[in-house]
Amino acid sequence: METKPRILYLQKILLERTDEENPLSTTQLINILNDEYGISAHRTTVTKDIAALQEFGMDIVTIHSTQSKYFVASRKFELPELKLLIDAVESSKFITKKKSKTLIEKIHTMTSPGQVAKLKRNNYVVNRIKPDNEQIYYIIDAINDAINTGKQISFQYYDYTGLKKKVLKNKGEVYKLSPYKLLWCGDYYYVLGYSEKKSKVINFRVDRIASKPEILDKDIIPMPDDFDIENYTKEVFFMFSGEKVLVDLRCDNSLMKTMVDRFGEDVTTLAYDMTSFRVQTEVSASPTF
Repeated sequence: METKPRILYLQKILLERTDEENPLSTTQLINILNDEYGISAHRTTVTKDIAALQEFGMDIVTIHSTQSKYFVASRKFELPELKLLIDAVESSKFITKKKSKTLIEKIHTMTSPGQVAKLKRNNYVVNRIKPDNEQIYYIIDAINDAINTGKQISFQYYDYTGLKKKVLKNKGEVYKLSPYKLLWCGDYYYVLGYSEKKSKVINFRVDRIASKPEILDKDIIPMPDDFDIENYTKEVFFMFSGEKVLVDLRCDNSLMKTMVDRFGEDVTTLAYDMTSFRVQTEVSASPTF
């Protein structure tokens, strides 16, 4: 077999199976190439291939001995970075359990089996809440395509009855939207866009869109010149659209960090008495109020 395929398989083996705690010897590498991939290799060719990979920039460490061993010392992602990615997937409220499992398995391929064991051992998320809409990835893909091509979309939207039954909102009304952005806010994904019916920019929870949106032939209505996405996300309290109102909240002093987390460090706060303070800020009216 040609050198190029052999060196690529060797790279694959080293990336997927080795780390500082799990090096592989030249003999082991030769056996894996032969037994699993049907590639004939010799001690000298493996040594030359590893040298070529090192020259290419791959961080392969050689443990010199009577039977030299090799392992990949660093990868694109370090263990703490992969842990952050897994935690983000596990705690996400818009990624289903099934898709979370698939994504985490893919993240595991970015490191060695020994490191995967550590990731599995240390991973736990408290009270994880997951949606059941398995179409969400196709929904996001369609919305992203519509944004990139500047086309409007149409879709139906889920709601819940007082008996917690999932139903199509407004008797199955088909919503039309000029999508501008996909926003991540409060652990959920939202699509932000212009509604001709409402004559304003509104948002929808992506995981509550009933099925893959239809991408229409009609071009989007351009984003209003005076529209500021950053201000919009600050003003839309808990992501409910409504009329902007100035609110004056009285809060216990222990809630200051909560108000700063919600409205930012520049939010207007005033001392009320020894145990409480006032918050004055503009939000969009919602069921919260």
